Amino acid sequence: MRVSIAPMMDVTDRHFRYFMRLITRRTLLYTPMIHAIAVIRGNRDDLLGYDPCEQPLAIQLGGGDPTTLAQAAHIAEDSGYGEVNLNVGCPSDRVQDGHFGACLMAEPERVAAAVAAMKSAVRIPVTVKHRVGIDDLDSYEHLSHFVATVAAAGCDRFIVHARKAWLKGLSPKENRTIPPLRYDEVYRLKRDFPHLTIVINGGVKSIEEVKHHLQHVDGVMIGRLAEENPYALATVDSEIFGDTPIARTRSDIVADMQPYIDAWYELGLAPRTITRHLLGLYTGQPGARNWRKTLSEKRSNFFGDLPTL
Repeated sequence: MRVSIAPMMDVTDRHFRYFMRLITRRTLLYTPMIHAIAVIRGNRDDLLGYDPCEQPLAIQLGGGDPTTLAQAAHIAEDSGYGEVNLNVGCPSDRVQDGHFGACLMAEPERVAAAVAAMKSAVRIPVTVKHRVGIDDLDSYEHLSHFVATVAAAGCDRFIVHARKAWLKGLSPKENRTIPPLRYDEVYRLKRDFPHLTIVINGGVKSIEEVKHHLQHVDGVMIGRLAEENPYALATVDSEIFGDTPIARTRSDIVADMQPYIDAWYELGLAPRTITRHLLGLYTGQPGARNWRKTLSEKRSNFFGDLPTL
């Protein structure tokens, strides 16, 4: 849990997670947010399916009803997930209309009730991902009250996006960049609640920054860096977890993805569904532009057109 990749809509699906497992074995991976009702009523093979190599793997749930969340958490545990995370950070209008996500920061008692219900339904960790605040509820006092209230319900880990969210006036994308980062408040949470596990999220752009944050908190969640420059995580296992380095080049990873893409193609899945996750593999390298162009233009077997590096 010292390093994880954030739940990201339209990004952290099972194909992205398989790809990332070729880069880092130890980083904790998350699904995108899945509404608890969808887990209960939807196609579980599509929503919850994963390759065993993706472990350690957590599911992020959306919702605000404790009974529904508890039922969904139980299904997730039965499906083999190792952690259930509650989304209390998404500011989108659709999520607000459903009365879950970031707007729940205004109701810490309701979040606590949801955590308690899920804790009673599963044996795996139940965690919460939230913001440092929302709208005018953005003081450190409100943040610490929220954490204390939810901690009393048994929350196993707090993943804190170090930006507040504006529920009106900013899009979800803007809410990831415009509100300023407030790392010091997350560090202060760890000092004030030393017995809690605190993970920081937001704006992490390098492994060096991960190391810096780990001097103050228990873990670091990486977001867009994993999407835009996934190979930046190639040294995480050795530098953060102390594993023996494995010399895996980008070309090695591409070669390993070939049979995976072929297998899914045989099942009727368009290669683009998978190859879109590989667009950033050569970020910062000679030939990166040609690589992106190749993946964007080809629809099936694309590996014969690798960039010249």
